[in-house]
Amino acid sequence: MTSNDPALEACSLPQEDDRLMVWFDIDNTLYSASSNISHAMGTRIHAYFVSLGLDHDEASELHLKYYTQYGLALRGLTRHHDVDPLDFDQKCDGSLPLESMITYDPKLRKLLEDIDRTKVRVWALTNAYRVHAERVLRILRLDDLIEGIVFCDYTVKNFVCKPEPEYYEMAMKQANINDPSKCYFIDDNRKNIDAARALNWGHCLEAMEGGRIKAIDDEREPGAVDNDVIDVSTLEELRDVWPEIFKQSCSSPN
Repeated sequence: MTSNDPALEACSLPQEDDRLMVWFDIDNTLYSASSNISHAMGTRIHAYFVSLGLDHDEASELHLKYYTQYGLALRGLTRHHDVDPLDFDQKCDGSLPLESMITYDPKLRKLLEDIDRTKVRVWALTNAYRVHAERVLRILRLDDLIEGIVFCDYTVKNFVCKPEPEYYEMAMKQANINDPSKCYFIDDNRKNIDAARALNWGHCLEAMEGGRIKAIDDEREPGAVDNDVIDVSTLEELRDVWPEIFKQSCSSPN
């Protein structure tokens, strides 16, 4: 039974949580790029392009084009080719031997445990599908510390991904956030961060590591403005950069 009374309907809506929100990207942010997961993933994606009938040069060119243009190779594949995203996920993300590539890091777990949950919520924000995201968090033993995951839903036609503005709007809606200034965001892709800042997300950091994909990720849109994004080389630096999100006794002594 539904009510026609707007006041009653408003009362039934979930109340906005007034705590700050920290959004963690997952891949190459919660674990080191030196794990070579990006390389292994790239090899599988290249093979997938080739399986569509492209030669190796065409596959490499399209892979780079779609990743650069859309932020996710699969986004281009679903737009321009007859590709089942769940088949792609199974053959690419799903085939990665993650258990032998990344391991539990007690310092990282302690970092997330030290975030003051009376003031802060902690969610993950990823361009991966839910299955991969949950698998990584489980291996890292962080699944119980991440309160929610916003992911690319491959079951939805024309799904959105970072850095599309609609993705961040979807994230805020799922987390029931109206004030973007409450959002703290760390990602290893500068375009993803620039997109968040353009929507007035209040605090954004870039996780810095090397490699060809990283160089591509750091390319910015023409005319991109200086938006005061800070670079960090380790997540432990969050204690210094964002001391307000940690329990008072757990922030950096410096």
